[in-house]
Amino acid sequence: MRWDKYKEQENKEKTKDFQAKMAQGYDFKKAYAARRAWEFYNHPDVAGRCYVTVGGLDSITLFLFLRSIGIDVPGASVSMLEDRSIQQIHKALGIKNLKPAKNPQGRPYGKIEVVREFGFPVLSKETAGKINLLQHPTEKNATVRHAIMTGETGEYGGFRKSTRMKMSQKWLEKFGGPENEREGTSYQTAPFLVSDLCCYYLKEKPCDDYAKESGRFPYMGLMASEGGRRQKALMLNGCNYISKDTKRSAPFAIFTRQDLLTLALEMQEWYHEHWEEFRPIVGEEDGVEIHGDPIHLETIVPAIYGKIVRDPPDMTPEEIEAYRQDHGGAEPEGQLRTTKAQRTGCQMCGFGIHLEHRPHRFDRIRYKNPKEWEMWMNHVCQDETGAWYGWGLVLDYIGVGWKDDIFSRKDPKMLCEECAETLQKDFTMEQLEGAEEMTIKRGSCWSCGRKRRLSPYYATGEVPQE
Repeated sequence: MRWDKYKEQENKEKTKDFQAKMAQGYDFKKAYAARRAWEFYNHPDVAGRCYVTVGGLDSITLFLFLRSIGIDVPGASVSMLEDRSIQQIHKALGIKNLKPAKNPQGRPYGKIEVVREFGFPVLSKETAGKINLLQHPTEKNATVRHAIMTGETGEYGGFRKSTRMKMSQKWLEKFGGPENEREGTSYQTAPFLVSDLCCYYLKEKPCDDYAKESGRFPYMGLMASEGGRRQKALMLNGCNYISKDTKRSAPFAIFTRQDLLTLALEMQEWYHEHWEEFRPIVGEEDGVEIHGDPIHLETIVPAIYGKIVRDPPDMTPEEIEAYRQDHGGAEPEGQLRTTKAQRTGCQMCGFGIHLEHRPHRFDRIRYKNPKEWEMWMNHVCQDETGAWYGWGLVLDYIGVGWKDDIFSRKDPKMLCEECAETLQKDFTMEQLEGAEEMTIKRGSCWSCGRKRRLSPYYATGEVPQE
């Protein structure tokens, strides 16, 4: 499709309107989500033929929210990709378990297999897709590859320059090597493949196939606040998108993380009042699902997330008092968070890993399951010589640490005061030997990497959850 300056202006207006909705309060957003969900359900092209794609806490909350407002539709998930604690929630709620797409041999793809065949999902879905194109040049994608390298779009892009199509210079330096001869550059070539196709074969295609076979259209727990590709798509297309080829609803599109966690706590209360309405799928006979007895969950929050807690407000006593006076004596509230993982996904996914403070997601696998961590770090793929490598090579290449252990007593990791305060919510902390006599100084924080005032405390283990 050719670039259209009028379409670009229309998109700017849509984005502005969407952002205005995102700035509204929680009650507005919750009511808005309900209206959009019913609007989708009642659309003549949908006519109630819906289902919910269920994964982690966001979509579990959506599944229960829809049920709470009277929209009783099935949920489906490739549960095998999720943490075991998420699988337990899925089972109790009666979520249908799907299998990944089939490989050329006719068997469902495994997590390791899809990485070996297509490449490592790293940085972001958008950036990984661009790198994948650079690593697989064809005549058909030549114009796109040039735009990725230079930002120049050519005729169909209005001959624009310096567009967002250009990959960031930092990652061009690391991954632009395959185009050196064509573009006259001298960038590096990564010693591993990169791909954005894992999600497609492991999650998206199975759900698409289920939708076609069942004649249903998906509700999805997507939020623009998560950023990336979905942010732009949601801002331009809104909560509900209905066309000839695509029909989907994302009622939580304008939610922030705080909105989602607030609703999750409400849905927890609602679930305990209605838990007997949910029955696990225990089998199938002649195409008809067989349901077992209800299973009462203590919480709808999977254990991998820990608990939803509210931190004290980050305010001075004077600010707290001023808030009380302005709000009729009401106490200010701090931010909600989950005590463990903030988000989850496939264990081999590296999208966003370069933005995480340590201990990052791969560090946490190390503490939870050392053998699995060793496999993912060092035994995923083989090079031309037969030598094994894994996420360790990828993380080294993009400059993300992984070898050193935060819990090492022989080599305690120095943390800035801010990170030490944050980590003590999840980890046990001990004072460095001789800390009473040491002069607090500035240095590089092991967790965030910034040069800041250091704390005399270091982490020695995870705080056990009740």
